Formats: sequence, C-alpha cells, structure tokens
Amino acid sequence: MTGEFGKYVEKKRKAKNMTLRGLAAELEIAPAYMSDIEKGHRYPPDKNKLEKMAEILELNEKEKNDMYDLAAGEKENAVSPDLPEYIMGTKKARVALRMARDNGATDATWQKVIDMLEREAKE
Repeated sequence: MTGEFGKYVEKKRKAKNMTLRGLAAELEIAPAYMSDIEKGHRYPPDKNKLEKMAEILELNEKEKNDMYDLAAGEKENAVSPDLPEYIMGTKKARVALRMARDNGATDATWQKVIDMLEREAKE
C-alpha cells in the first residue's frame, strides 16, 4: 500500500471542513477504520462505499476518477472499481485492451483513442 488514497481522502475531507468521525458516520463505518484508511494502514473500502464517499465529499467527475485510480493503486493488480463492470460487459473493450497490451500501445496511441472518443461525444 502506498497510502496515497488515504492522503487524498483526508485532503478532500479537510477541504470540506469535515471531521474524520463525521465522514465515518456518514459512510456507516467505524472512525478507527476511517483513520486506518487515511493513514494507509487499511485498503480502501468497496465500490459502494467509494461512491458514497465521492458523493459526501462532493467530488467532481475528475476527482472521483482520481480517487478510484488511487484506490486501485493500493492493491496489487487491481483495476479502478468503476471500470470492471464496463470492461467485462463490453467484449470490444476487452479486445481493444488486449490488442493495446500485446502491441505495446503508448500514451500517444491512447491519446489518439481519447481524442477520437471526445470527437464522437461532441457529435
């Protein structure tokens, strides 16, 4: 565990002037557990709790995605918790990801894919 997820949550919590106990109460978890998460001594909670946390902390979409990525980064071989359902429910996404892996897709290649998806979203 890197502890980056906990630091991120603590920063966002403090920016909302929320106490650790207050956040724990809203998440319906023990304050000691929340403290351990923030200190990097425990793994991040499950997807449902992460979604609730994002809502409580009023995270925008980018901040929420950053939080998901940091949560996944705390575990070995983990994927951000907002992605597995989409990946496993979309065969072409799995094919594309495997092709990218096998062909050594670079950040530049992925940026082209992102640019294409952004153009499609505007149409």
